[in-house]
Amino acid sequence: KTGEQKRSKEPSSSQCMHLAVVACGDRLEETLIMLKSAILFSNRRLCFHIFAEDSLKPEFEKKLKEWPSSYTKKFEYNIYPITFSVGNAQEWKKLFKPCAAQRLFLPVILKDVDSLLYVDTDVLFLRPIDDIWHILKEFNSTQLAAMAPEHEIPKIGWYSRFARHPYYGTTGVNSGVMLMNLTRIRNTQFKNSMIPSGLTWEEMLYPLYQKYKNYITWGDQDLLNIIFYFNPECLYVFPCQWNYRPDHCMYGSNCKGAEEEGVSILHGNRGVYHDDKQPTFKALYEVIRDFPFEDNLFQSLYYPLQSKFLDTVHTLCGRIPQVFLKQIEKTMKKVYENRVIVYLGANHRY
Repeated sequence: KTGEQKRSKEPSSSQCMHLAVVACGDRLEETLIMLKSAILFSNRRLCFHIFAEDSLKPEFEKKLKEWPSSYTKKFEYNIYPITFSVGNAQEWKKLFKPCAAQRLFLPVILKDVDSLLYVDTDVLFLRPIDDIWHILKEFNSTQLAAMAPEHEIPKIGWYSRFARHPYYGTTGVNSGVMLMNLTRIRNTQFKNSMIPSGLTWEEMLYPLYQKYKNYITWGDQDLLNIIFYFNPECLYVFPCQWNYRPDHCMYGSNCKGAEEEGVSILHGNRGVYHDDKQPTFKALYEVIRDFPFEDNLFQSLYYPLQSKFLDTVHTLCGRIPQVFLKQIEKTMKKVYENRVIVYLGANHRY
């Protein structure tokens, strides 16, 4: 045992969609709201891998047990301590935000998991995880991870203007939503800037950090950008609606995919769920947080959201409510239709 908490026997990967998150400091509530958004809409069973500081573990267990059984039967969870398998643990802990570097070690720690979706604590799902999980099937023979671009427009992107290290593509990639084929990651020899031959993922992490530590600003995300700069054939890039951040609307709408299809995954970075700078993001967070599990989705989630959005029209993000509402409305209709069909089927008599 490594101190992890198991709820029940782990089903095989084929039955389960694996979701990992790393929670430290004051991120308990944010993480729980993210997990709640995941189970509200998903169809297939979920396996949560929660990496947390020891002090948070009892709180997670207590809160998750309070959820109604109609929802707790849709998922199971493991809680793991924060551990770094190579290099100096204190250095890794201090990299960017507390414990954020833990995500780099998921292929090493979760040896029995084939594929995984990693998300930051400040992520909200506005449609079933099943839909992003299907992207794994779109990987070609060399791709082993998927992320969205850090920015859509190079001239206002952070990496294209300020980075002092190699990064992927023209604008870099954002690691807040990262789909991974862990089996492929474990079996690949990665090209790198340190030695002529390839290195495994685990062999590469600490030397890479040592080489670039004076040049990186965004911690583990920068290291991932460096890795995929040298191994671009390993990365599948998914569109911005799968990792939609304030940057996509606060200077004017610049995520075409979200305009057409709606936001699939909302990423409230910059702390926007907790201040008043981007009220549209905060509204979504609060409505999902306050939604009573067993209630009607349209009545207790969608309508409150619509009315909250009316108070955000003074912001650029608030002027495009349909971008935020399109997927969530579609998802709710599907959930409602499925329930009606199941209900009618159960009550139909010939």
